[in-house]
Amino acid sequence: MFCELRIDDNKINKSMEIKVLGTGCPKCKALEKTVINSLAELDITADVLKVEDIMKIMEYGVMHTPGLVINEKVVLSGRVPSANEIKNLITQNK
Repeated sequence: MFCELRIDDNKINKSMEIKVLGTGCPKCKALEKTVINSLAELDITADVLKVEDIMKIMEYGVMHTPGLVINEKVVLSGRVPSANEIKNLITQNK
């Protein structure tokens, strides 16, 4: 007897990973807080990580913090966006 298992990639619940890049300045902390609040408002589950090591931040090519990385893609750097902009970035990069 032969059984074939097919998996539809669109139906697999893939975990979203969001990284806030910054050394701990007030803008970096504000970005992290806004990301967490935006995820709650959107009812989206994600792993949110804070990256403070300057060498790791530079590996992403980010020269101005804060930076925002969604699923290993740099989507923003050098400023704190509005909550609406963060929500758009999250939903576009799910």
